[in-house]
Amino acid sequence: MSIFIRTCALYLLVAIIIILAIFPFYYAITTSMQTGTALFEVHYWPENLSLANYYAVINTSNFPRNIFNSILVASITVLLSLLFSVLAAYALSRIRFRGRNLILMVILSISMFPQIAVLAGLFETIRFLGLYNRIAGLVFSYMIFTLPFTVWILTSFMRELPLEIEEAAIIDGAGSWTIVTRIFLPLMWPAMVTTGLLAFIAAWNEFLFALTFTSSSEMRTIPVTIALLTGVSGHEVPWGNIMAASTIVTMPLIILVLIFQRKIISGLTAGGVKG
Repeated sequence: MSIFIRTCALYLLVAIIIILAIFPFYYAITTSMQTGTALFEVHYWPENLSLANYYAVINTSNFPRNIFNSILVASITVLLSLLFSVLAAYALSRIRFRGRNLILMVILSISMFPQIAVLAGLFETIRFLGLYNRIAGLVFSYMIFTLPFTVWILTSFMRELPLEIEEAAIIDGAGSWTIVTRIFLPLMWPAMVTTGLLAFIAAWNEFLFALTFTSSSEMRTIPVTIALLTGVSGHEVPWGNIMAASTIVTMPLIILVLIFQRKIISGLTAGGVKG
């Protein structure tokens, strides 16, 4: 009897967690399909659904361009972060030199700084480099916080790979570049998918740098566009349009997680067991 009660309690707890996790997104979707006064009425079950908010958001000037900007910035950020992180992880995990652990500690400490702490100095740097209001400026600023995370994770993962694999490749005459690209990359694929997806989500959802380092509506990313959506008057908050836009920009992340869910799980658990 006690086993039955424990099983029921476990399933009840899981159901509560699932409801708490999914309900905000579910309510956002149902709200995005309401118009008029129905937006301010509580409906846990959708009634009189309409796609008017989605049409209004998509037809908003520069909204498709802003989505493209977010995709472009996040993709370039992930690709460059993974490229530099793999090379840095190989150096920090396989090459012995003085101060290696200190460098890792410095890399980790950089990710602990809040964005607002480096905003002023980073703004002046971007203006000096001529990257203000450009895609390259956003990529440069995003990599400051994605690189420490990816370098740390990939270094920890690469340290768990057997040394015998690298030694066998060296005996066969393989150089460092061949070892990294032909041997380590296939083995690190799960970890790279996991870190790459987390870096993509961070770049996709970033707001402060995108708001500060862009001035024109054509160069904004989608989080800034959603925050600046306005209604007919300056005092009106277009909740329907905001919910519709939020649903649109959340779907790519959900699709990516569903596609790479097995790689994500294997990447998170990789290195946890030796042998």
